[in-house]
Formats: sequence, C-alpha cells, structure tokens
Amino acid sequence: MTAAAPSPAAPAATPVTPSKRTKRSNPTNRSSPSSPSSQSSGTDPISPAAPRPGADRVAELVAELAATTSRPWTLMEVCGGQTHAIVRWGLDQLLPPGLRLLHGPGCPVCVTPAETIDQALELARRPEVILCSYGDMLRVPGSGASADGGLGLLGARASGGDVRLLTSPLQALDLARAEPQRQVVFLAVGFETTAPATALLAHQARAWGLANLSLLVAHVRVTPAMDAILAGADEPLGAAAGAGLSTDRDPGVQGFLAAGHVAAVLGTADLADLVRRRRRPVVVTGFEAADLLAGILRCVQLLEAGTPELANAYGRVVRSGGNPAARALLERVFEVVDQPWRGLGPIAAGGLALAPAYASLDARARFGLASLGGAPQLATGLGSTGRGRGPAPGNAAAAASLPGQPKPSGQPANPCISGAILRGRATPPDCPAFGGACTPERPLGAPMVSSEGACAAYYRYRRHG
Repeated sequence: MTAAAPSPAAPAATPVTPSKRTKRSNPTNRSSPSSPSSQSSGTDPISPAAPRPGADRVAELVAELAATTSRPWTLMEVCGGQTHAIVRWGLDQLLPPGLRLLHGPGCPVCVTPAETIDQALELARRPEVILCSYGDMLRVPGSGASADGGLGLLGARASGGDVRLLTSPLQALDLARAEPQRQVVFLAVGFETTAPATALLAHQARAWGLANLSLLVAHVRVTPAMDAILAGADEPLGAAAGAGLSTDRDPGVQGFLAAGHVAAVLGTADLADLVRRRRRPVVVTGFEAADLLAGILRCVQLLEAGTPELANAYGRVVRSGGNPAARALLERVFEVVDQPWRGLGPIAAGGLALAPAYASLDARARFGLASLGGAPQLATGLGSTGRGRGPAPGNAAAAASLPGQPKPSGQPANPCISGAILRGRATPPDCPAFGGACTPERPLGAPMVSSEGACAAYYRYRRHG
C-alpha cells in the first residue's frame, strides 16, 4: 500500500503498486529514523520527534512501557503490515503484564466479501473476459456455492479461465489496448492506500476511451471498521462459541494503533472525528519495531492520563492534511458506500464505489452481476460520520458462507474461525485448524491466504511455539 498517488494531470507518472510490494520500497516503511530527511518537520502539532533506531531504542521503549503501565489495557492495530511486524519481532511478548495487543481486520484481501469473489469467478468463466488482480486475491475462496473448487480464481484459471496477476492497476491499461477484442476486468481491492492507483486507472481509462476495460471495485475504508468494532453492535460469532472462545459483543478495545500509510494518504481528520465520538485514544503508528513501540507507549500514556486524544507517532511521514493530490483523485472517482466486510458483516460507509461520472466502467453493471448480490449501497458523504441507506443485498448468502457455518450440502462445518480472528476475539493459535488442516498451502480462511493475514503471520513466525 502506498502513501501517495500521482496527480491526475500527469497520466505518465509512476504507478502506485500493491501493498506488499510498496512496503519494501516506500518511504512509509523504509525511511531510516536517523536520517535527516526522515525527521519530523515540526509543522504538525501532534507529531513527536522521530524515534532513534536500533536495539537500544527498543530496550528504552520497553522499559518506559513497564514504568508507565499501572493497570491492564487492551489495544488493537488495524494493519496487516503492522501485525506481521509485531509477530515477527515478538513485540507483543515484550510488553508488561496486562498490556494486550489485539489484531484487527487489517488485511483488505481477508475482508473482501465472498459475493465479490463469486462475481469475479463468474467473469473469469466468460470466454470474452480477461480477469486480473493482485496475487493474493487469486487464492481467496468464494462462497460455498461457487464452483471454484475452494481455490478461488486460481481454480478458475486451472479450469480454463483467463485470470492474470498484475503488480499495478495501470498494467490493465496496456492489457486492454493489446487485447481490443477482449473485455479486461480489474478486481480492485485494498484500503485507501491502493485506492488512488485504482482511481488513476479509472481516470485514464475514461480519458483514453477504452470501451473494453472495466473495474470490479471492492475497496474498503479503515476508519468506519474501527468505529464498528468500538460500537460492538454485531452479534457473537457462532464459530467462536463452537470453539469454546469468548463471545463477548465488544472485544474490549481501549485504544487503537492507526496505520501510518492510510493516514499518509487521507490525513488525520477522520481519525480525530472517531476519537471525539468514541472517546478512545488513537495513535498513528509506523512499521518498524521502534515505531510500533513508540505508538504503543503513547497510547498507554493517553490511557493512563484519561485523555482520549489523537496522536501522531509517525510524524516523519504523516501530516494532518494527508496527500492532497491523492485525496482529490479519490473524491473525483469514488463515492462512499455501505459495504459488507467478510467476517464482520455490513459496515456503514465501509467501502468505495465508482462515482456516477465513472459508472460506465462498473463491471457489475456492464456484465449484469447484481443478481449475485454484493452491490454496495450509497452512503451519505466522504467523512467517517457518513451513514448509508441500508445494508447491501446478498448478506444472507455471505453469512451462510462464512467459516464455521454448516454447508448447504450437509457437509461438516468449516472449523476456521477467521471471523473471530478478524474481530480481535481470537488469535490464530486459538483455531483448531491452525497449522494442521489450515496452512498457506491448504488455507481454509482468507487470513491464511493473504500474505498480510494474521494467520499467515503466526504460521510463518510462531507455528512452532
């Protein structure tokens, strides 16, 4: 995921690449905290000084956390990259007793609705269509009723469908021009970090008059999901109860670590509004060990002081106004909609859809996919306070296809508890299938499929205890 987007006035600009590739090269994740260019400019009133690198700084932060924490607190990060960093470096194991980290729905691949995958599978089976998307999406299963053999788009490709992996949405432009007799459909997923690249694709496709290019949009918005978690309005998960796990309605999140790359695009206004309404501290945090520990420390300091505020512990990258060019492009191409999240259900203002000016590029309308469900409902504004007109259709089918639910054919229920994991009510080792029936080679749920999923992180770094 990226922290910037090219200006729409510069169509030849460097494309925005998917999250897992960008994190290796983007300054959002790679800037050295000690380099002069990475220091906070001091212009943002909520930006502290950049942390010092190295083990000494980590040890200092761990000691300060131990001295600061006087009672139990529960925090949640909502970013797959942060989850992987925490698990990889064992940061959660360095925290003082009683300070707990929950892993939230920080993987956009994991929360893409099953209906959207079903729609993509339907398109992939059409001989006139070239279906393309990011690599992680090719292995996400659809609903129990889809004929993908449980292999998602890879299964469709094995059955003869023309399914292709792209590393940038803008590659779809060249593909559409090279294949004028075929219909190219880009399955667009991700948080607000990858959405600017999709917006640029839509802008260019319309400007160039490409009639054989369309988008199946499944972009999701992070702050409304954080709001939904705090609201605690969803019902307890049957899968969690069946596995003997806690089914409390509210996982007890007292503070959030917000993803720095999302804030780098959008700024901090939506997060500030969330803090005002929910009275919980939120700290914008980076991806290195010292960044994450500094964010945790700041959140604990706010909790201990009883001051629910927004803080920016990633000031060398994030500014309160975000990226104006990227925001303008998002507002031009997309509108906010209510959208179901896989494992969480419908979230008000939880997604993006093409604006009316770009409706001709909507693959759902072009190919008559509304009958498969999953069409988003228009919400009321671009801010996090926007509320939509109602839940998207097809949610009953989506709920029936969630892991842990009985299959229509009477087959045994999927033991996967990915819904509980995405809500922060369970960790991957709590799942009876983790590391046994469910592995990256044979995944039962999306958090094991995606390279950003919590289950994939635990399997890679902790499956041996």
